[in-house]
Amino acid sequence: MAILVFADNHGGKITKSSLEAVGYAAAMGGDVTAVTFGSIEGDGGMGNYGASKVIVAGNATSDPQQLTRLVVDVANAIGASDIVFSHDTTGKSVAPRVAARMDAGLVAGATAIPSGKEIKKNVFSGKAFAYVEACTDKRVISVLPNSFGLKASGGSATVEQYSGDCGSAGVIVKDFKPTSTDGSVPLPEAEMVVSAGRGMKGPENWGIIEDLAGVLGATTACSRPVADIGWRPHHEHVGQTGIAIRPNLYIAVGISGAIQHLAGVNGSKVIVVINTDPEAPFFKAADYGIVGDAFEVVPKLTEALKAFKSAH
Repeated sequence: MAILVFADNHGGKITKSSLEAVGYAAAMGGDVTAVTFGSIEGDGGMGNYGASKVIVAGNATSDPQQLTRLVVDVANAIGASDIVFSHDTTGKSVAPRVAARMDAGLVAGATAIPSGKEIKKNVFSGKAFAYVEACTDKRVISVLPNSFGLKASGGSATVEQYSGDCGSAGVIVKDFKPTSTDGSVPLPEAEMVVSAGRGMKGPENWGIIEDLAGVLGATTACSRPVADIGWRPHHEHVGQTGIAIRPNLYIAVGISGAIQHLAGVNGSKVIVVINTDPEAPFFKAADYGIVGDAFEVVPKLTEALKAFKSAH
């Protein structure tokens, strides 16, 4: 069984969620080929997660139409029965196009390896799950980030250059400005996230949040009201109407936990809530909760973490 994985490439580095998709495909039990674009070093680490071959289209592109042509062409060439994506921004754009072109069933946001024709996925913003049966000869599956995990196999992959034609781009990118230039991990890729809300009382108080994130090696985030009033940039807004994340650790400081916010973070493995209001809805979803003033609790937590790290 031939399986094709589309691997997203950001600045020459294969994204963590794409490596997770490669591992997911390998666990399905077939011969895994990965396709990517632009420039990568070696096999981009994909052999270490189960790919036996990597096909690289030299021209870097972010155009969904070109990426669709690339994936469909390679999938037909290798006779792939399953095409796997990460359920990230690119995957959400390209996977449906590929499914339509190939008359394939699409299961978006899978959280477990297929069992026969059935694939498990979250529904209702993570409040329930469903088993979707894909009855078509070919399937397109997008894997929900951080649901399967990175499982290295220690292997390597052969690398080939793509010789086909992706066609012309439907969208031309004339300028690109990264949301972060400090080297921090993008929110969808972050293992740990420290987020804060209106309980911080103003943007001038965000230093204690950044200090805590710095000690943990975490990425900072915020609630929607904070982004809307301009305290923090919009690319840090997490929640149902912002960026949905599934980190291993999510620390929420001064966030009440409205349902829209919870819907975007409830896939986190561990949730820690710090709030002065013992009746805050977020405590019902938290694994650990601290009722207290953030301006007292957060600095003490930061110092305790520093002491712990220095002792170990």
